[in-house]
Amino acid sequence: MLEQLRGIVAPFTTPFREEGSIDLAAVKPQVDWLIENGVHGLAAGGSTGEGHVLDRGEYAELIAATLEAVAGRVPLVAGIIANSTAEVAARGHLVKDLGVVALQVTPPHYLFRPDDDAMVEHFRAIHGDCGLPILIYNVVPWCYLSPDLLLRIMGEVPGVAGVKQSAGDMKLFADLVRRAKPRNLIFSAVDALLYPSYQLGARGAIAAILSTAPGPSVRLWNAVAAEDWRIARDLHERLMPVWDAVGLDNMPSLVKYAQGLQGVPAGVARKPTARASEAQKAAIRAALDGLDLL
Repeated sequence: MLEQLRGIVAPFTTPFREEGSIDLAAVKPQVDWLIENGVHGLAAGGSTGEGHVLDRGEYAELIAATLEAVAGRVPLVAGIIANSTAEVAARGHLVKDLGVVALQVTPPHYLFRPDDDAMVEHFRAIHGDCGLPILIYNVVPWCYLSPDLLLRIMGEVPGVAGVKQSAGDMKLFADLVRRAKPRNLIFSAVDALLYPSYQLGARGAIAAILSTAPGPSVRLWNAVAAEDWRIARDLHERLMPVWDAVGLDNMPSLVKYAQGLQGVPAGVARKPTARASEAQKAAIRAALDGLDLL
C-alpha cells in the first residue's frame, strides 16, 4: 500500500489515562473520526503521538490496536523515535509483520550528531535489519539533515522511500522537492505552510494540524489539487490560527484538547508534558470556531 500513501496522513494522538497507561479502547474512536473526516492515511507513534515516551511493549500494542481499528481502510505509517540503530531496528521488527506500509524514523535526537557517512549507514542498517520502507522524519534541530544528505541517503539506500520534512524553512523544502527523484516521497510537516508545500509538489502532509482539524485539512488538499485558489487561500488563512494555538512545547496536550472539543476521547499527554493552560484553551477554541468546528 506504499503507493497509496499520499495526501493527508494524520499523525493521531496516543490516548493516555490520568495515571499514565494507554487507553487502547480510545484508539478506534479517534481512528474512525479521522477517516470519516476524509484523511488518506494515518501515522502512529510519532511526535504528536508521543512515541518518545512509549516502551517497546506499549509501542507494539499501539500499532497492533491501530491496525485493527483501521481495518485496511487507509495506509498506516509507524513512527519510531529512538537514538540507537539497534533500538530503531528492534521496534521495526515488532511491527514488520503487522501490516504497516512504512516506518517514520527520526534521526538520533540526543546531543551528539553522527557524521554523514554514519547517518547513511544508520538508515541502511535499519532497513537491512527489518526490511520495511523508511520515511526519514527530518525534525531534530541539532541533527537536521540537509537536502544533499537526504538525497544521498535516498540514492544509496533504496529502502529509504522518502522524507517527512519539518521546520519552517521553505527554501530547504523547495530544494528537496525540486531535486528529488520521482520515486522519492516528500511529505510536508511545515504545518503553517501546507498550502505552498502542496503547490511546490509535496506528496502530501504528515503534520499535527491534520489531527487537530482533519476536515478543513482535507479540503485544503483537495482545493489545491483542483486549483481552486480562492478556497485554498481561505482555508490556509483559517488554518494558520490553529497552528499558532497548538504548535507549542506542550503540543500533544493541545492537540488532544482540540480533539476533545470535537468529541474525540483523546485522553491526556504523558508526563512531563504540561497540560493546556486556560489561555491556551481559549486560543484553541477561537481557532476551531474560526473553522466552524465547534
